Amino acid sequence: MRMALIGLAIGTGWLQTLAVLPSLTMMVVAGCGVLAALAAWRVLARRICRFGAALALGCGAVAGFLWAAWLAHVALAPQLAEVDEGRDIAVVGTIDNLPYRFSQGVRFNFAVERSDVPVPPKLAISWYSGYREQVNDVPDLQPGERWRLTLRLQRPHGNANPYGFDYEAWLLEQGIRATGYVRVAPGNRRLDGFVFSIGNLVERSRAALRQRILAALPGKPYAGVIVALVVGDQRGIDQADWQVFNRTGIGHLISISGLHITMVAGLFAWMAYTLWRHSFFTRAQLPLRLPAQKVAALVGAAVALLYVLLAGFGVPAQRTLYMLMVVALALWCNRLTSISHVLCTALGVVVLIDPWAVLWPGFWLSFGAVAVILYATLGRTMPPRARSAPPDPRAPHVPVPLTRRERFWISLRVGAHTQYAVTLGLVPITMLLFGQVSVVSPLANAVAIPLISLVVTPLALVGSLLPPLLAVPVLGIAHGLVLALAECLQWFSAMRYAVWSAPVPPFWLFCWAMFGTIWLLAPRGWPSRWLGMATWIPLLAAEPSHPQPGHMTVTAFDVGQGMALLIETSGHRLLYDAGPAYSPESNAGNRVILPYLRARGINALDGIIVSHSDADHAGGALSVLDGMRTGWVLSSLSPHHAIALAARQHVHCAAGQRWDWDGVRFEMLHPHPASYAETSLKPNARSCTLKITAGGKSMLLAGDIEAAEEGELMARDTAAVRADVLLAPHHGSGTSSTPGFLMAVRPQAAIFQVGHRNRYRHPKLEVYERYGALNIQRYRTDRQGAITLDFGTDITITSYREQQRRYWRN
Repeated sequence: MRMALIGLAIGTGWLQTLAVLPSLTMMVVAGCGVLAALAAWRVLARRICRFGAALALGCGAVAGFLWAAWLAHVALAPQLAEVDEGRDIAVVGTIDNLPYRFSQGVRFNFAVERSDVPVPPKLAISWYSGYREQVNDVPDLQPGERWRLTLRLQRPHGNANPYGFDYEAWLLEQGIRATGYVRVAPGNRRLDGFVFSIGNLVERSRAALRQRILAALPGKPYAGVIVALVVGDQRGIDQADWQVFNRTGIGHLISISGLHITMVAGLFAWMAYTLWRHSFFTRAQLPLRLPAQKVAALVGAAVALLYVLLAGFGVPAQRTLYMLMVVALALWCNRLTSISHVLCTALGVVVLIDPWAVLWPGFWLSFGAVAVILYATLGRTMPPRARSAPPDPRAPHVPVPLTRRERFWISLRVGAHTQYAVTLGLVPITMLLFGQVSVVSPLANAVAIPLISLVVTPLALVGSLLPPLLAVPVLGIAHGLVLALAECLQWFSAMRYAVWSAPVPPFWLFCWAMFGTIWLLAPRGWPSRWLGMATWIPLLAAEPSHPQPGHMTVTAFDVGQGMALLIETSGHRLLYDAGPAYSPESNAGNRVILPYLRARGINALDGIIVSHSDADHAGGALSVLDGMRTGWVLSSLSPHHAIALAARQHVHCAAGQRWDWDGVRFEMLHPHPASYAETSLKPNARSCTLKITAGGKSMLLAGDIEAAEEGELMARDTAAVRADVLLAPHHGSGTSSTPGFLMAVRPQAAIFQVGHRNRYRHPKLEVYERYGALNIQRYRTDRQGAITLDFGTDITITSYREQQRRYWRN
């Protein structure tokens, strides 16, 4: 059974690596094959019993593959017609989740009941205030309300970058097959205050609890943490706080985690056991009607289910719930069960209900942590006296009682050993998923786990249910403890070596390090266990890859409507532009560029060029400067600009600047130094224009220059603009890429960094066709994702969407 469940998870994960789903005919044939294999297994069980585990694993893998494929077909079936993208559509439906209010409006899921044209049954909607033609304030939206709205929709699309968040896969997992925003229309109105359903009732309860907490903690910096601990909504926590939590390795505690669910369920189960055993202090003799253990199991499972519903049903919460359910069911059925059976059952149920869970780090960290604990502690934590003390000859069957002090020290030792095992056991997984591991995690968790789990979470739960007069002091105490913890964590996070970073390892290296970790955590008596740590050396000491001397690699990120390119030589790295700002809290710097650099093991940039001040080019620069050690900033910005002030060294870019890195030549062609005295010039006119030459091949990065600046460049030196690859000026706008300029550059290929269905309609159709008429290869980040160019004796161009094809990506 366990092997079949493990196979189920393997098959589910295998499907998520496919570029195209198998046909229904192929699935039926494979399903018949599985049934035939199972029938043969039962008939020939005695003869093939030695291969039974392998057969169970294989059948489970095929079954998991087919089940996940069928669910994927079902999930992909609802589609928005391409002709309906960007049109105004009247829709009636209900608010389907806990709305999230941010600085520009509110986001929510919308369950469609009827519409003008066929649309998917579930939508992700944004309602903006004072943005995108929205002039009215956004109303107070509550889960379960029925609304009539005029929407503009598009099919799912997200940025596609190496080591980046897969937004399209996340939407598919949520059952969302279209996204959009609310348009200003006279028909937008609330139709019903509440439409009853179990889901709406749960979400309305979550909203009420969140509102109570925020009302009790107005303006408090860590109110979002208290909300996350009670209802699992982490969206109110600042990015800066998340950075501290992740660097100290306690991010798993800032939510309704498995530890919290087990603690709350255990507390209620103990209360039920005690009350039932004493018949609620009456003479009813309830244990004779139903054993107290069964009552405790039922109450614990019910409380766990309620808490998981409040948590939003995340993978760690699901895993804990299913494990508790299996234990409760076994107890009710008077069946003994091993912890490995419980874990494998929970694994099977998770992938059956949510086959896309295997795509997210939380799945692997959650099940990996429990598996490590079982492997490293099960059967090795017996009290010392029970192991070594000889039996008393006068009472050989009576165990030697332990004092309270001895029990305390035994519990402390078991807890320390468990934390040691989890810390070491998850190192290879953490490096594979994030490219870094928190060195201060053991110390931070030693402080945070008891404080958050035993004090803050109970106070937060109780305070959220109390009347306002009592809720304010109780929640205030919980917030004060979180504030004190945060100050301690900031001190840990500020340590120079708080985090060890290295490139994300290849899978074979991860397997080698995992083998060593298993050896390291093996039972006592295993030979030379310490040698297991030696397998970590290539994992932790790896250096970022880099081009050969004289060669160059350029990565054009998919940042939406904006520019951001990383230029790498054998010994230096330069960032040209930093992409757009998506919101006051989110930008291309902290969402795309920094995750990529950290996953590559890159911990410093030699320089950043910010071509000009437009938000789609400079929006992520401050985040990059804050999160990555940077040598200098070259830009056309004012010396008083925030980016210039944040830089260690800031210099204006100007034509004539030149430098060489590792056999690669960099030349600044624009703007002219005298242009800084002309106050009438627009920022686009002063875009830093850079030409890079490596191995006889060159690339021209033209920023947002337009026709006048293109003419100025050609008039100054026509030969200087000749390049093999051109970053399309101003994203391919109608005011740039003039025929004369393209004829002067004569590129073999052009890169268009544009956003999907951007409101500027870049690149303009006539400009895009102009490139095609000149036989210039065209690459678009909105269609092909991040684009990588390798310059050597030749130029090799690859795109992320082509290399990492998945069935859910457009």
